Amino acid sequence: MSNFQLGLIIAGAVVLIIVIAHNAWNSHRNAPKRAQPPEGPASVMGEGGLRQEPGFDAQHLPAGQTDGFEGQRRDPADGLDLPAHPPERRGGLDALIDAIAPIACEQPVAGEAALAALPPTRRAGSKPFAIEGLNQTTRAWEMPQAGQRYRQFQAGVQLANRSGALNEIEFSEFVMKTQQFADALSAAVDFPDMLHEVARARELDQFASEHDAQLTFVLRARQAAWSTGYVQQHAARQGLVAGPIPGRMVLPASSAGLPPLLTLDYDPQAAMSDEPEQTALYEITLSLDVAQVARSEQPFARLRELAKGLCETMDGMLCDQNGTPLPAMAMDPIATDLEQLYTQLDARDLSAGSALARRLFG
Repeated sequence: MSNFQLGLIIAGAVVLIIVIAHNAWNSHRNAPKRAQPPEGPASVMGEGGLRQEPGFDAQHLPAGQTDGFEGQRRDPADGLDLPAHPPERRGGLDALIDAIAPIACEQPVAGEAALAALPPTRRAGSKPFAIEGLNQTTRAWEMPQAGQRYRQFQAGVQLANRSGALNEIEFSEFVMKTQQFADALSAAVDFPDMLHEVARARELDQFASEHDAQLTFVLRARQAAWSTGYVQQHAARQGLVAGPIPGRMVLPASSAGLPPLLTLDYDPQAAMSDEPEQTALYEITLSLDVAQVARSEQPFARLRELAKGLCETMDGMLCDQNGTPLPAMAMDPIATDLEQLYTQLDARDLSAGSALARRLFG
C-alpha cells in the first residue's frame, strides 16, 4: 500500500470520526433536559421525581378551586390585610349571591333528625344548594350537626356560577328539595318569588361574566425540550408543589384551605410516563384565576416573577396562548387592568379571594 493510499484511509477515518462526534454532540444538545440529582442527604425524591423536604407533604396543601358553600359569612373585618389568616369555616348562605328560603319549626329539632331529612345531593341543577340551622345554644347558623338542636332553618341556592344564571327549572328543584326537608320536620317554608330571584340571578351572572378573568401564559423551550423531571425540579425551586392531577403543580396560598395562587400545567400523559426523564416537553402553561385569589397576595406580580425565573433557568420564552412572544412591557397594561378589576369586585362586596367570590366564580 502506497503512502498516498494510506493517507487517504487516515483522512477518511478522521472525517468519519468528526461526523460521528458532531452527530453525537447534536443529539446530546437537542435531547430533553433532565433534572439534576438531589444534593445532600436532607432531600428526598417524591412522586414523579419531584424533590421534597422530609416532613413536608405536598399532597395536603391547597391544590385547586373550592366549590359549594365554603367560607364564612361576610364580616366587617373581611378584606383587611392581616399577616396571617386562620382557616375558614364552612357554611354561610348570603343573600348577595343566594336565593334564601326561611324554614320555621314549631318545636326544637334534633340535629340527628335534621341530618336524616337533608336531601341526598347538595345541588339544584348546576347550582350549589345548602340548608343551615340556627343553633339553639350558640345562636350561630351552621350545617346541621348531631347532638345540637335547632328551631329555625334556612335553605339557599346559589344564583349564579360559571355554569350560568339560576333558571326556572333549577329554582323549581330548589323548591322541591326544600319542601321535602320541611315536610319531614313538620316545618313551614317561606319561598321567595321565583321571577324576582331568576331576574337577580341574570343580573348577577351578567356582572360575573364582565368581571371574570382567568389569565394563561405559555412558557416555550427555546432550543432543547424539557423532561418532566426537569420541569418539576425547576418549578419546585420556585416554590411550586405537586398538584391534584398529573401534569399540574401549584403555588400554595399563604393559608391552608384556600385555592392556590398560581398553577403550572404540562402534558398529563408525559407526567404519567413510566420513564419521565425520556419525555420531551416543549411548553408549559402558567395560569392565574383572578377571582379565586386575594388581591393582597399580589398573584399577578408573583406570576411575572415566576415566569421570569423559569425563563432564565430553563432557557424558555414567555408567550401568549397563540404563541406570540410577550416582552416584559406587555405585562404592564395587564397589571393596570387587573387593579381596576379588583376595585370593581370590591365595590360589589365580591372581593377577589373572598368566600363569596370563590363561590360565584367557581
